[in-house]
Order: sequence, then structure tokens, then C-alpha cells
Amino acid sequence: MRIAYSPCPNDTFVFHAWAHGRVAGAPPLDVTFADIDLTNGMAERGEFDVLKVSYAVLPWVLDEYALLPCGGALGRGCGPLVLTRDPGDGNGDGSGGDGNGDGGRARAAGLAGKTVAVPSERSTAYLLFRLWAADLVPGGVGEVVVLPFHEIMPAVRDGKVDAGLVIHEARFTYQRYGLHRLADLGEYWEGTTGLPIPLGAIIARRSLGTARLRELAEAARASVRAAWDDPVASRPYVLEHAQEMDPAVADQHIGLYVNEFTADLGEDGYAAVRGLLTRAAAEGLVPPLGPDALDFP
Repeated sequence: MRIAYSPCPNDTFVFHAWAHGRVAGAPPLDVTFADIDLTNGMAERGEFDVLKVSYAVLPWVLDEYALLPCGGALGRGCGPLVLTRDPGDGNGDGSGGDGNGDGGRARAAGLAGKTVAVPSERSTAYLLFRLWAADLVPGGVGEVVVLPFHEIMPAVRDGKVDAGLVIHEARFTYQRYGLHRLADLGEYWEGTTGLPIPLGAIIARRSLGTARLRELAEAARASVRAAWDDPVASRPYVLEHAQEMDPAVADQHIGLYVNEFTADLGEDGYAAVRGLLTRAAAEGLVPPLGPDALDFP
């Protein structure tokens, strides 16, 4: 089974057991590691059997792929951040704001016409950013530059871009680059909707058939549970592939992004996904979903 997911700690933690033959009865995996911008493109081209992608790309791929109800990344307090180099754009202590209220609006307005680095134009982070900017950045931002996520903070620090949209373990490391948090898009999303934040989805090719899709979902769920049962087993695999090699940061990353929604989307998870994509479609940012597009066989 050809699968592509990122080298980030949450993905390697989730898939370690399955990738290493520790999930009984699960099909063997042929793993390709790729950043989210690449996996989104792979999904649009139909290149793999199973992929970790942004929820934002689903409207373009759900004709060919089914959303698995487990293995992905949703949660609360785990949203993307907008970072700047100038402390005047955020809070001097690096704690930042959520983009709401008069102070948040004033800081957000400062991005008008500015250059912003993002990890992918199809990413959920960028979709949340566009919804936030439409509310709070008069006239919109200027140029948007796509960079691999691990290059974004250095680009902001070095003045190559005015701001950066960051994901993953950057939440825990941005102050090391002397950067400041302008907005937490998770706080913005949760504050305006009350829903958890849908970030990364696991999808599988529909042509595999219903029985195989259900088998893959059970394998993903079993791999998550195996990781929770024996977290030490996955540690070498996680650290081998992590962009940030500090074990403490990897642990923070896993603790934030691997949660009850990873084991099962559940009612709240599906509501969050549908809420994000419905709102984005209403703004003309993504194609509208069909009524059964998110249903799992």
C-alpha cells in the first residue's frame, strides 16, 4: 500500500506501528515522506493509495479519495500562527494575540499589502489565514510566497518576508528565532465557531473498495492506539525524521496534535470539517461539497 505522509512527529508517531508491521493483519506500507504542500499535490494528481493531506484540499480530491475517520489532526489550541519579526506588530513578550478585539484588529491591519510566507496554498492553515484576513486585514495582504514550513521562520527572521504562517512544532520554537506572534488562527477559528480546528486528513483511494477502505481505517486506528500504548517504541522513528530534533519539542508536538480526534473524528470532528469547508465555499475559496462527500463507506 503506497502511502505518503509528512516527517512531522505526529505523523511518524501515528504511523510507526503500522509502518513497522506491528498492526496485525494490516497491509504492508510503502512509505514516502513529503511536506504537506507536496502531499496535497500528490492527492490532486491521484498518485498514492493513502495520503496525509490538508483538510482544505478535500473539495478537489473527494471524487477520487475517501476521508478516513481516523489518523488525522484536529484539535483545540493547536491552530496555525501568524508570526512577524517586528515586536510592534505583535506583543513584545511574544505571547501575541488572537486577532480579535481592537488591539488584534490593529495588529492585523498592519499586514495590509505585506508579503506573507505560507506552507501551501491548499493548506488548511492558508484557508484559515484567508478567512481571518478577509475579516481583519483591510484590502488584504500583498504577495503570498509558498515555502516549506521549516524555511518560513528563517525567512521572517531574515527579513525576506514580512510575516509567516507557521504550523506544527513552530508553535513551540518561534521565539528562538526572535519572532513575535501576531495572531493565533486556532483561537480565531474556535472563538468564531466554537468548533475544533481541522488541520490534516487521512484519505484513501475510493477505487480500493469498501472492504479495503474499512480495513485501512481500522489499521490506522490500531496504529494510533499502539502508539499510545507504547510511546517509547516510536521515539527513534519520530526523532529520525523530525525537522526539530529536540525530544521535548517532539513530545509537545505529539501531545498537541495526536488526540481523541486522531482515533476517531466523531460528531464534533465531522462538524468542524464540514463547518470549515462550508464557510470557505460560501466565501468562494473552495468548491462546494456534495451532501455525501465526507461520508465514509
